[in-house]
Amino acid sequence: MIGVFDSGIGGLTVLKEFQKELPDYDYVYLGDTARVPYGNRSPELVYEFSKQACDYLFDQGCELIIIACNTASGLALRKLQQEYLPAKNSETKRILGVIRPVAEFFADKNYEKIGVIGTRGTINSEVYKKELENLGSKAKIFAQATPLLVPLIEENYLNRPETKKILRNYLRPLRQNKVQSLILGCTHYPLLIKQIRQVMGKQVEIPNPAEIVAKSLADYLKRHPEIETKLSKNKQRKYLVTDLTENFEKMAERFLGQSLRINKTNLI
Repeated sequence: MIGVFDSGIGGLTVLKEFQKELPDYDYVYLGDTARVPYGNRSPELVYEFSKQACDYLFDQGCELIIIACNTASGLALRKLQQEYLPAKNSETKRILGVIRPVAEFFADKNYEKIGVIGTRGTINSEVYKKELENLGSKAKIFAQATPLLVPLIEENYLNRPETKKILRNYLRPLRQNKVQSLILGCTHYPLLIKQIRQVMGKQVEIPNPAEIVAKSLADYLKRHPEIETKLSKNKQRKYLVTDLTENFEKMAERFLGQSLRINKTNLI
């Protein structure tokens, strides 16, 4: 089973693409809706929340976990891989993030100016800048924290005038700096990709990061048969949250285009 963990609803953008790219596998989704957003939390707390989620998902039978949260990927993933996983004494369990695949995609494009938007935690960590530099990219990075977007998305304010006004204000510096492409550094943001593309204009490439991550996972499983062969393939789906609200159910069903059975967990 593949676990997909996010601070809230945003990871559903990743899960949706996983189900398109790799439809036969079993998935369990865990959204920490009781504690969303993570973007304004300390690194220590983000790590603790992420560790709790991984404990829970491994107990659910997951062999592979995708941290479908940029903040957690940037602030907690390395420690989870280097300290938490070895303590599990399992040679096959794996935890992957969403930042490296997106950075690899953009590094291959040879852009001169790349914009990045994300939560304060993601932007302050400079994780995309560091990853792109490690991959040999010479692009100049223009980063912009956009902390209001996650709450707006979680509250289903996607097409409200206030949201469009906030987007224009957030994206103005990136337009002024004439970025050639834009990294959506939060898995919530594909829910606003249409509006973001309208503001930035057709000359700016804005790929859906969830599609990039899904293709990267498919490639990873091909290269790691020792992991792939342990994953169950019964097309089962399980949706779990730490706080179940009517709004979350409506948003989840609207985005995935199907009615869902969502259960509340006792994670916290």
